[in-house]
Amino acid sequence: MKPVDVYFSLGSNQGDRQAMLDEALRRLDAAIGRPRTALSSVIETPAWGFDGPAFLNCVVRYRTARQPHTLLRICKRIERAMGRRETLEYDAEGRRIYHDRPIDIDILLYGDERVDTPDLQIPHPLMRQRDFIMRPLNEIFAQK
Repeated sequence: MKPVDVYFSLGSNQGDRQAMLDEALRRLDAAIGRPRTALSSVIETPAWGFDGPAFLNCVVRYRTARQPHTLLRICKRIERAMGRRETLEYDAEGRRIYHDRPIDIDILLYGDERVDTPDLQIPHPLMRQRDFIMRPLNEIFAQK
């Protein structure tokens, strides 16, 4: 498969948030095996979907031929190694309950492809509702 542009959103609201973003980016660089091709500014935004400390967020772009589910495994491995504990909880209406986290890495876009499996949806289904994703993503789009 030929390389495509892949966009990831990173966020942290625990510990030294900037250091967490920097470490996650370093680990992504190493795991993907190619340097990133773009990085947005880091922005601070309120927690989304729950009451908690503010997040630092950014978006990064890589060019890679790695498959989407391989990239998902990379993201989950980095999150776990950096202290994230996956706690999927839902309220009585079936809406997900969000929590504080040291690092969160989401795949936003994978070229022009769509993925719709139980564990991965690309494009990210909620990205257009989240200013903390769209602002940095649009910043990178404007660089092209």
